[in-house]
Amino acid sequence: MRILIIEDDERLSRFLKHGLTQDGFAVDTCADGESALVEFEVNTYDLVILDWKLPGMDGIEVCKEIRKKGSNVPVLFLTAQDSVTNKIEGLESGADDYLTKPFSFMELAARLQALLRRRYAPLETLEIDDLVMNIPERKVTRGGIRIELSNKEFAILEFFIRNRNRLVTHAALTNHVWEIDFDTGTNVIYVYITQLRNKLNCGSRRPLIHTVRGAGYIFKEPEES
Repeated sequence: MRILIIEDDERLSRFLKHGLTQDGFAVDTCADGESALVEFEVNTYDLVILDWKLPGMDGIEVCKEIRKKGSNVPVLFLTAQDSVTNKIEGLESGADDYLTKPFSFMELAARLQALLRRRYAPLETLEIDDLVMNIPERKVTRGGIRIELSNKEFAILEFFIRNRNRLVTHAALTNHVWEIDFDTGTNVIYVYITQLRNKLNCGSRRPLIHTVRGAGYIFKEPEES
């Protein structure tokens, strides 16, 4: 899943990105509202963390603009503005949650997971063929056998399952699973796909990831022989 952090405090932004990346998210950062809205137009995000006090356009304006675009992406205000009036204004601008600074990273992570659960509640468990993916528990099994995945492999698999039976291009994969500064000229994607394919096949199992040469991949149930 991919998160956009809109925060002009560079040190805090780096801290948040590091912590959330460790939790398995792809994380992009912006230091002002105008550039954040540009990134929002180009990329697809699962969640936005938004500061109130930003240079130029403030967080309230940014949140309103996001909602004007018709997006229902969860927005969490992370700000030092801690009065009840501020909280009401933030929520009324379209935010889904509000956390004041200073804060506990553990609380922030828990709030983010709660927002994501509400957004994807009907799809907390994803299944295809004999593969079962439990999103909240970050658990994957195939034929009842547990498969251990890295954070990035888990993110790739989730994106594949949510887009089953459709062509997933390299661009779409990097857009959702990697950060905006990811070097698309490397063979990192191929390496991860190969590792994931080997784990899912479990030796002799029928493949779920199918390569479309020169275009990308299709994740689908094996055809009956």
